[in-house]
Amino acid sequence: MSQRQSWFEGWRLLAALSLSLIVLSLWIASMRQFEVEGVRMVIRFTARSSLLLLCLAFGAAALARLWPNAWTRWQCRNRRYLGLSFAASHAIHAVAIVAFARMDPTGFAEATSAASYIFGGIGYAFIIAMSATSSDRTAALLGPHAWRALHLTGGYYLWFQFMVSFGKRVPAMPLYAAFLIPLIAVMTLRLVAMAARPRGRTAAAS
Repeated sequence: MSQRQSWFEGWRLLAALSLSLIVLSLWIASMRQFEVEGVRMVIRFTARSSLLLLCLAFGAAALARLWPNAWTRWQCRNRRYLGLSFAASHAIHAVAIVAFARMDPTGFAEATSAASYIFGGIGYAFIIAMSATSSDRTAALLGPHAWRALHLTGGYYLWFQFMVSFGKRVPAMPLYAAFLIPLIAVMTLRLVAMAARPRGRTAAAS
């Protein structure tokens, strides 16, 4: 078990998750012959896979602090690669959005607004910046304080964006409230972990 767990870490974990997301996205699109509805299904799928991966990465340190065990230690060790897997998921999401815009400009215009361009663009800027600084070398070049500020700000911004994106659909589709549960749980865990941290400690739950 230990050997299997140690194998499924780091870059192998990132490669396995990214490949799985690509294969699943292609399969979902093929269910509708790669037409507009299939592309929209991929957009919905990757929004949900991104939510899951964001929660796993954003809550990793808090979980490891509050409930140290084999799983939470594995999750904390691999939060960088879970975060990069989130970036891969949202890259596929972006490709599907571009495909939707090209295949159905009218439907795309009805489904988007100026606010979605602005706030979505900021979100993708954070994803790119956080991904670019997820190696030891680029993190060292940026410096620990700037790195922490970028990743904390980006993490909270993306969390908020997912809350808004899924939350605004709840009045029309109440089942979407289920997607808010992991987001609220992760934020609660982070707040509890911060409150439990002894004074003077500067270790981050990022």
